[in-house]
Amino acid sequence: MIRTVILNHDVLADAATSAPYTTSAGKPCLEDRAGFCNPVGTTRPFAAPAQGISMHHRIFARTAIAAALSLGISMNAIAASLPQDNPFAKPSTLPYQLPPLDKIKDEHIAPGLEAGMAEEIKEVEAIANNPSPATFENTIVALEKSGDLLDRVSDVFSNLTASNTNPTLEKVQTEMAPKLSAHSDAIFLNEKLFARVKSLNEQRADLKLDPESERLLERYYTLFVRSGANLSQEKKTKLKQLNEQISSLTTQFRQTVLKSDNAAAIVVDDVAELKGFSEAQIATAAEAAKSRGMEGKWVIPLLNTTQQPSLSQLENRVLRERIFKASVNRGWSGELATTELIAKIVKLRAERATLLGYINHAAYVLEDATAQTPDAVNRMLSQLATPAVANAKKEAAEIQKLIDARAKAAGTKPFTLEPWDWDFYAEQVRKAKYSYDESEVRPYFEMERVLRDGVFFAAHELHGLSFKERKDLPAYHPDVRVFEVFNPDGSPLALFLVDWYARSNKRGGAWMNSFVEQSRLLNAKPVVVNNLNIPKPPVGQPTLLTFDEVTTAFHEFGHALHGMFSDVQYPRFSGTSVPRDFVEFPSQYNEMWATEPRVLANYAKHYKSGESMPKALMDKVLAARKFNQGYATTEYLAAALLDQAYHQLPADKTPASSQIAEFEAAALKKAGAAFEPVPPRYRSTYFLHIFSSPIGYSSGYYAYIWSEVLARDTEHWFDTHGGLTRENGDLLRQKILSKGFSVDAMTIFRDFYGKDPEIGPLLEARGLVGGTEGK
Repeated sequence: MIRTVILNHDVLADAATSAPYTTSAGKPCLEDRAGFCNPVGTTRPFAAPAQGISMHHRIFARTAIAAALSLGISMNAIAASLPQDNPFAKPSTLPYQLPPLDKIKDEHIAPGLEAGMAEEIKEVEAIANNPSPATFENTIVALEKSGDLLDRVSDVFSNLTASNTNPTLEKVQTEMAPKLSAHSDAIFLNEKLFARVKSLNEQRADLKLDPESERLLERYYTLFVRSGANLSQEKKTKLKQLNEQISSLTTQFRQTVLKSDNAAAIVVDDVAELKGFSEAQIATAAEAAKSRGMEGKWVIPLLNTTQQPSLSQLENRVLRERIFKASVNRGWSGELATTELIAKIVKLRAERATLLGYINHAAYVLEDATAQTPDAVNRMLSQLATPAVANAKKEAAEIQKLIDARAKAAGTKPFTLEPWDWDFYAEQVRKAKYSYDESEVRPYFEMERVLRDGVFFAAHELHGLSFKERKDLPAYHPDVRVFEVFNPDGSPLALFLVDWYARSNKRGGAWMNSFVEQSRLLNAKPVVVNNLNIPKPPVGQPTLLTFDEVTTAFHEFGHALHGMFSDVQYPRFSGTSVPRDFVEFPSQYNEMWATEPRVLANYAKHYKSGESMPKALMDKVLAARKFNQGYATTEYLAAALLDQAYHQLPADKTPASSQIAEFEAAALKKAGAAFEPVPPRYRSTYFLHIFSSPIGYSSGYYAYIWSEVLARDTEHWFDTHGGLTRENGDLLRQKILSKGFSVDAMTIFRDFYGKDPEIGPLLEARGLVGGTEGK
């Protein structure tokens, strides 16, 4: 099937979402809050990966087996170019077609990709040169059934390079990126194939297709046109060159950022500097140092976001400054600098957009999103920027007041609030306002209980799902767990893989990805995975989560439900294969169940005593949800506005590598988002969402807030329709989660909500109504 897929999601993954993701709480979350979690994660709202969503969308096109089937070619012959000891040579015989992850080795990947591409080209040629007139079955359905071998390899490869990479896989990634780009072009720019698709599209009204089939035909035609099928030969040649260059550069960017993150980890020589950390966190830092061969020291790894979770706890201001500056200065100089890559990527994307007939890259990307135009995105972001920055300034004034008061009481010289102070003193303000801190809350959020009695419990109460751990099925790492998921009637639904622990060879953030996507045409049930980046404690100690990490877990499971509940005929429309600015919608409203009283009471229990979290503490946690939202919204908007600033430029106006820092500062100032104590969630040099894949979240990082408008409207709908009930869950599954992209995204939303989306519930949820933080 000709699809777009992420190799190493997005970032938002692509990533993704990638990806970048966004939670409603105001502290560090995982990829985008603390990771692709946005994106998705431990860091702050809106985050990522990315990409990746997931995650869900793909970077290269692939087409295959169906052509062989339609022409009587043996599937065994197609895989014959691979040795029989290569696990990809035959379809998996495991339940749900789960790949044999315990048998797949690094050396199997490249031959699998090469064989998949070679066979697919043969099959595409067979479809394109079919002497019979084009029909929906022998052209469109044939393409949908195709790509089995390349599909199997690429799905595993994209997951491993995001979750469990190594130098060998990175080398394969670098070598394959331009080849896969060229392979995609060879399909989408095949004139005979496009002629068949075009002729069918012209007859669309007379073919009497069912609605999903008619939409599939329209989507294929749109994809071919957007990929350059209507260009002249000269322009097609230029387009291929641009695509290969962009693919190579974005792969280099992604790999360089991962190396930069690891290289910038903070080494601490004296444990006294870690005052404010819990004993478990200090032990984790010691383990991190030990794994790097630094016995007797402590290491604080960096997440991909600008701000780091440790800054909210560490009392040592000098160490906080070290951590912040190490984070914010990544990628600006030295051998791991990414400014030259950024300049080239932005320019080449703009040139490609011009070649395809668009004024800029943003116009090209957004035409196929629910937003449709850069103007629509600019209007929405501008609506939020002013109240967000205003609230951030009020929050800053409150923090400065606390800093001054403490200095006066201690008889020391006061200092001006800096970015590395914000989280620490915001936490003090939080304590003063709500009389609790994270150390009080963590013991009630033990990871296993959060998973089974929180995430799974909410899914059971809302959708009637049940879960059984399958220790007999293989995974790609010892930390990964496999669960079989069942419908209310006991029938099998999907496999769900849980990969929540951080690793040095795992990209930052939180995201969902697919190993197998649902399709009635292919008789395929979904196999999906959720990735988080929770620090793994020393052996024998419990894994205690922050409330933001809890929210991230619910967020990513929303993506998983979107994939698992998919009920479409064609794989192109499966699950999360929807526009970037819609894909975060189901994940964001699923966050609401983390704080639903019945769900919260079921999982928020002390890991030692089993006692429920005291109601007074629970009330404080819930009341604090709007706290610090001026900061959280501003840092996210700054990144989203920066993304648009880069990609709304024509090719002759893009910045040179030496101008990246200046461009970034000027863009934020022009957009009204330049407030020094609140840096962008991502600075340009490590903005994986937008620079780590050919498209990814480029021009699409706004998607998290756009999707959150829909999510908060949905939360409002639940509040007025009885809340957590099976009836509401069944309706949600029927109207939204089962549809994939078989219906236009906004049509799906209106059919559920009953009207167009409204921004009011979002403004209220983020405390941006009336200009008073926390009101």
